[in-house]
Amino acid sequence: MERPTPRALAAGLISLLAVAATSLVAGPASAATGTAEPCALPRTDAHHSLGLDDWNGAYPRPDRALDAVMVFLSFPDSRPLTTPAELAADYFPATTRFFQRASYGKFTLRPHPERRWIRMPRPSSAYGIQRDWADDRRSAYLRDAIDAANPRVDFSRYDIVYLVADPDAPGVDSDATKVVNFDRPLRADGTDIRRVVTVFEHHPPDHNVLAHETGHVFDLPDLYHRPSDGKGDWDTYVGDWDVMGSQFGLAPDLFGWHKWKLGWLDDRQVVCVQSSRVLTLEPMSSVPVRGASMGTRLAVIRTGEGTAVGIEARSATGNDGTTCSEGVLLYRIRNETPSGGGPVDVLDTHPGTDACWDRSVYPPLADAPLRVGETYSVPGGHATVEVADRTPSGAWTVRITTGT
Repeated sequence: MERPTPRALAAGLISLLAVAATSLVAGPASAATGTAEPCALPRTDAHHSLGLDDWNGAYPRPDRALDAVMVFLSFPDSRPLTTPAELAADYFPATTRFFQRASYGKFTLRPHPERRWIRMPRPSSAYGIQRDWADDRRSAYLRDAIDAANPRVDFSRYDIVYLVADPDAPGVDSDATKVVNFDRPLRADGTDIRRVVTVFEHHPPDHNVLAHETGHVFDLPDLYHRPSDGKGDWDTYVGDWDVMGSQFGLAPDLFGWHKWKLGWLDDRQVVCVQSSRVLTLEPMSSVPVRGASMGTRLAVIRTGEGTAVGIEARSATGNDGTTCSEGVLLYRIRNETPSGGGPVDVLDTHPGTDACWDRSVYPPLADAPLRVGETYSVPGGHATVEVADRTPSGAWTVRITTGT
């Protein structure tokens, strides 16, 4: 998988950033509406760049229904203890529902699981399956899998390919679950296969793991930090916030910046803040009733040529139903930072405290959102953000003062 299970945490994060609970500050705010475009960072050559001025055509964009085939692979050295139907039920319909909620109904992932095992030509132990997989052995596995499946699967019908290995085979390592991008596409049924999701999960699998991996299929980056020695905390960048950081997070809904990139938020729901103003932010995870306005979901402050700060409301609704805390979340975005290098980091507006040690993947960031009556100064003197109140409908009123 893309990152390991949560561990007990021994120490809190110490930050120099300050937050103060204050009375509301009176003063004028600009009523100019502006557009979102000035805050749309340009896409760079970084792997899974978070620039979003255009779409990388090498990836399918999930702004419509997409079809995914699930191929179940068995091996000569092991007799499966589960059925393809049981393994398919581990992931669907849960993954489809996750994306339907996250996209506000704009995207549907349609799974097409094969009904029978497809036998690989070699024992599972022959492929050396592990997290940091030798290229030659991984390539052999992928070629064998596509060749074995091709007589029964018409790959030209599908947008996404999941290769699901027998979880009980002796050579299968659950830590190897990941998306593989091909330098040269594999060819089958007259179509190019540019990437596949290789699934080696236990039965039952880790929570939201397929949503995380599928996010990579849509050009989203890893948001966790992988220590160089493999030890220590993996979740120091974003904690529980966003499934691309941790599939175990308490608030796994995607950041508004990701939703803007994917086309689930458009410029009507995004405000580029260029002067002081007051905004009402609808919770990112709340799905509006049919016919109702989406409202403003994301505010962005451009802080440099390739950097910005995102501001959004997070509440215990939808995909965030198990969140540890509610409020207004702030995070930095960098378009030149590659996947796994920290392209997003959540700003800890309560650096001296933490929350939910028994549930959070990284308690120091579990209480990161600002609450009503609190003010936070964005690093670099770009702005202050004050949460004025919460409306009866559950939205958050935010006063942003620029140039301070």
